[in-house]
Order: sequence, then structure tokens, then C-alpha cells
Amino acid sequence: MFDTMTLTKATAGVCSTFLVFLLGHWAADVLYSTDAHGEQSYVIEVASAEAATEVEEVSFEELMASADVAKGAKVFKKCAACHKLEDGVNATGPSLYDVVGRTQGTEDGFGYSGALAGRDGSWTAEELDAFIAKPSAYASGTSMSFSGLKKQKDRVNLIAYLDSLDD
Repeated sequence: MFDTMTLTKATAGVCSTFLVFLLGHWAADVLYSTDAHGEQSYVIEVASAEAATEVEEVSFEELMASADVAKGAKVFKKCAACHKLEDGVNATGPSLYDVVGRTQGTEDGFGYSGALAGRDGSWTAEELDAFIAKPSAYASGTSMSFSGLKKQKDRVNLIAYLDSLDD
């Protein structure tokens, strides 16, 4: 049952498998070695970070002047789940009717979090832009869970739309 020939065949099979793996390893080293190929035949040059073209800064007033109210209405769909546009109609968030120019934290019938209730000043276009960009950074501790709008063009269009609602 267990004779010398069976043991020889099993040993030969293990050694052959080991030999195939060693030859495969050697072939992979030869094919994929980075030292064996020498220098690169050509170099692709890329512009350095210092030589990158600078984007010219556009003032906030120019952005507001070029804002698109129709695009702002589309952006408002992200806000519509929590905010209403009717005067005095609050939902999860306060009514946004006549919000541009309104004193912060003063919408009748809405319970503001302490972070916004204690703020002074009014909702100017610049203040709204800063708030909509990232509410948690503008008013630390606010209960508004919205992460914000990253694109300034979207924020400007939204502010122009909100400002157009109250004539």
C-alpha cells in the first residue's frame, strides 16, 4: 500500500511544484525589474505648482449682479424639505420669505437654536453666503444639519432667488 515508488512520486511532485514557482518568480523578476531597463527613453514634463495659472478673483458684488434666479429656484429644491417660502409658514426650519435683510434669529413662531438666537446683525447677502457654505462653521452648535453648498455660484443664485421672492 505504501511503497517506495509512491513516496518517490509524491516527493517528485512537491519538488516539481516548487521548481515551477521558483522559475515563475525568476521570470517575473526579469520582466518587471526596474533596474534592468536603464534610463527612461523620454520624460514627460509637467508644470510645477508655482507655474500654475492663477484664477482671477471675482468680487461678491459681481457674482450677485450676474446671479441667475431660475437656477437659484432649482438649487432651492435642496432646501425645500425643511424650509417654506410662504410668509410666516415655518416647518423644520424657519420661513425663508423676506430672509434677505431680516434680523438673524427673529422669524416669528420659530424656535431657533442658541447658536442662531444669540447672533446680532441681519441676513445680508454676504452673511447668507457664509452661512449656506457651511452652517456648522458659521454658527457652531446650530441644529441645522445641512452640510452646505460648496459651489459659490449655487449659493449666489440661491440668495438672488430668495431676494426676488419679496419684491
